[in-house]
Amino acid sequence: MDLITGFFGLIEDLTWGWALIPILVVFGVFITVMSGFVQIEYFTRMFRVLSGKNQSGDPNAISAREALLISVGGRVGGGNIAGVAVAITLGGPGAVFWMWAIALVGMATSLVEASLAQLYKRSNGDGTYRGGPASYIIHGLGHRYRWLAVVYAICLMLAFAFGFNAFQGNTFAGAVNDSLGVDRLWSGILLAIITGFIVYGGIRRIAKVADVIIPIMAFIYIGLALIVIVMNITELPGVIWSIIANAFGLEEAVSGGVGAALAQGLRRGLFSNEAGLGSAPNVAATADVRHPISQGITQSFSVFIDTIIICSCTAFIILLSPVYQPGAEGIDGVVLTQQSLVSQVGNWSQYFLTFAILLFAFSSIIYNYYLGETALKVMTGAPAALHVLRLAIVVIVFLGATAPGATAVFFFSDPLMGVLAIVNLMAIMMLFPTALRVLNDFRDQLKSGVDRPVFRPTAFPDLDLDHEAWPYAKANPETVVESRPTGV
Repeated sequence: MDLITGFFGLIEDLTWGWALIPILVVFGVFITVMSGFVQIEYFTRMFRVLSGKNQSGDPNAISAREALLISVGGRVGGGNIAGVAVAITLGGPGAVFWMWAIALVGMATSLVEASLAQLYKRSNGDGTYRGGPASYIIHGLGHRYRWLAVVYAICLMLAFAFGFNAFQGNTFAGAVNDSLGVDRLWSGILLAIITGFIVYGGIRRIAKVADVIIPIMAFIYIGLALIVIVMNITELPGVIWSIIANAFGLEEAVSGGVGAALAQGLRRGLFSNEAGLGSAPNVAATADVRHPISQGITQSFSVFIDTIIICSCTAFIILLSPVYQPGAEGIDGVVLTQQSLVSQVGNWSQYFLTFAILLFAFSSIIYNYYLGETALKVMTGAPAALHVLRLAIVVIVFLGATAPGATAVFFFSDPLMGVLAIVNLMAIMMLFPTALRVLNDFRDQLKSGVDRPVFRPTAFPDLDLDHEAWPYAKANPETVVESRPTGV
């Protein structure tokens, strides 16, 4: 066992410890510059998805908004409540600035990976679609790279469907036990039953649940943060100055100064928004949209929601409270967030935070399950295998919830997430010229006066695309302009 643990520890050191974060940052900056700061160019367009007008009318289809909310539900979790608190504790207020910075860069990376997932998606024949990094590896790089897609799929399933779902089940049961005194067994049974009901409904039921849960979860938490900000509005300028000053070394709240702020901000930001890690594109591919870039813009928006909005809410709740003392030890993680909230609005808020954690955990469970389902379909299409996976997820969630130390065996999750991130980055680096071609097609249509660009796969004959996945091209041929089939 020690040998296995040491092996996965080495993988984590070689990915997260040495190479992955610098690669994610450098590649994010590269995409931002080479795409012409696309996340800024289409920032206002991101908000269109909230109207839900991208739907084709097919009752089976997953709308852009539903796909957005599923991915937000997966991105938003413990990292937004506990992770931000850890970043501030270890890196000082300046860590928040670098979280914002990596989110702005990550928005471009997320746009590219989600657009590629849409570009190479496949139709299921019933109005739904599937795709993701494994799909754009196979159909974008070629079938000779199928082995790489299988490696990606195995890492995705083990890390998210099994490891992180056990963690979320543990978080759920622990929060209920700590705040309400409910035994882990009962909360584990309840969570397993709800999980089973959702996962056996497939992506459509997951989308419908996310469409309800995620807005409630986000708006209540944002509303509570706004109350704290309004109550301390005179102190807000000082907090913002502290964030900027600590980020650039004008002040030093913790030992390590700028280095600690930079390291913690980048690491926690990347863990929180998952930009470039290759998980969210699996959900992005399910959306029924007119153009791949449309969903890329939408997924870029999910990074903005996760880090710029939700993480900032947690940061201001902590930094505006008297509980946080720079450099002090003993209080960190979710306890720091909880006590900061209690100090501002009263003891009732700790129960609200427990409720928020429960919703965050549940939304992550259904998101992680879908990633596992997508990974399984890369390896086998046997219906029996899908039933085994669903049953395994229910059991994993129950075990994670009922055994306080159960998640210790999932030491492989972070290292495997590092491997799948490396695989995904390799793929999008190789396919980046193709992504630019599709982006230019989107821009050309906008310049020609088309308000809602439509993707026509016949304009890209050299690419291995599923023409049945683009019904808009057949329904609206008059809205499509010629696209450059080659070059950037």
